[in-house]
Amino acid sequence: MLQPGWVTQADGYGLITTKGRYVADEGNANSFNLGQEVPDLAGTRISKITQTFNKNGLQVIDLEGVQLDSATTRPNVSASSGLTSEHITTHPDFFSTIAGPKPYTQSSLSKGNGQTLYKGLNGAHFSDEQGGKFEGFLDPSFPDFYGKTHYLAPITSFSGTIFTSSSANAKKLKEAVGKTSASRSFDGITLLPSYLGDTFVISGRHQLLLSQVNFEDYAVTVAGNAYVIKVTYEIRLNAEGYSSKVYKSV
Repeated sequence: MLQPGWVTQADGYGLITTKGRYVADEGNANSFNLGQEVPDLAGTRISKITQTFNKNGLQVIDLEGVQLDSATTRPNVSASSGLTSEHITTHPDFFSTIAGPKPYTQSSLSKGNGQTLYKGLNGAHFSDEQGGKFEGFLDPSFPDFYGKTHYLAPITSFSGTIFTSSSANAKKLKEAVGKTSASRSFDGITLLPSYLGDTFVISGRHQLLLSQVNFEDYAVTVAGNAYVIKVTYEIRLNAEGYSSKVYKSV
């Protein structure tokens, strides 16, 4: 019999956990199995069993159960934004306002071996008039750029957790690692909350990349087969978008 005081807790994202205590005689105590539906609590499946044997022929059985309100829960996400050092030639404005557009003009400066150099804006120098190799910012009359090789670029990453009872969804996410998306979903599985926006595209390039996925059997049957899978993942946001020539779309 289910005793008074059982507790159900919802995490707000779709995971529902339950703790309940039963008292049974010796003939019924072993009728509970991992993965089976909790008696008296429809839809909740047993994820943990603890049995206490009393002297009077009764057993106290503490059950923990788990239930999802949908096949895959809503994403629980945290974000991290910061700066990372990138080579100056990767700056989106390098060939416009920083070094200027091609062709470049011959410079009075030269390399130590006498090689002719070609100059752009802000003291930028190249190996030929069409750019070629970037030799650096070599003109000290541009102190904001002289000798500089890198700049600080913003970078944002999202870390999230979902729970799913669908092994097919778990496989989809495994296959989506290293691929890009133009929305907050990857192969139909929502991984970012709606308040972050629905579209992540700039100049035709997808801005989101699924960079990591980890799986954990959160609840299993007595045979060891998972019926609830915990999925943690990481998504990277590139403000300039990912080239479709390098990264495949999910």
